[in-house]
Amino acid sequence: MSKHPRSTFYGRYGKRLFDAYVATLVLIVAAPVMVAVAGLVAVFLGRPVLFKQKRPGKDSRIFTMYKFRTMTDARDASGELLPDDQRLTKFGKFLRSSSLDELPELINIVRGDMSLIGPRPLLVSYLPKYSDYQARRHETLPGITGWAQVNGRNGVPWDERLAMDVWYVDHCSFSFDLWILWKTVETVVRRDGIAAEGHATMPAFGEESPSTTSRAA
Repeated sequence: MSKHPRSTFYGRYGKRLFDAYVATLVLIVAAPVMVAVAGLVAVFLGRPVLFKQKRPGKDSRIFTMYKFRTMTDARDASGELLPDDQRLTKFGKFLRSSSLDELPELINIVRGDMSLIGPRPLLVSYLPKYSDYQARRHETLPGITGWAQVNGRNGVPWDERLAMDVWYVDHCSFSFDLWILWKTVETVVRRDGIAAEGHATMPAFGEESPSTTSRAA
């Protein structure tokens, strides 16, 4: 009988060491790019340049996730945020399609909040909506990319996406993580699955209509 990924050396120690080493190295190499992106965000979208939001991590522990801003804070006459498709600028779309907006999440990896590979950290408000099976996605650290992201990214229906997250939890290994990293590069270069069809962003979990205020992915 094969061991569960969490009981292997990679699951207990190797994955964390790999994450910390690679994230630190990429942060050093990508520092000039991050400074340049931060400057462009300040010019085109305004300050603050970072998007901060509480997200559930491993065992549903709440942490603060960091990304570069991709949307403005434009509001209607009553002070409510405009729909995502009206706040997402061309520059914001470029940041998302190139995944440059994800670079600050490397800080979350170094801090131990996230991993390079794992289910994406979704909104805290989704926690009570998961079935017991879907909630198993929180048995591992959330990742910058994952099995669902290289199999359709935001263009995959929620049930399939969450099922792939749980499948990853049960099949995580060093070789599988390397394969997902390689497939992620291909997905970003091809700019596949940036948004669900007919939506500016991923529709909210449990809702058929697009969310006007949330940012799930």
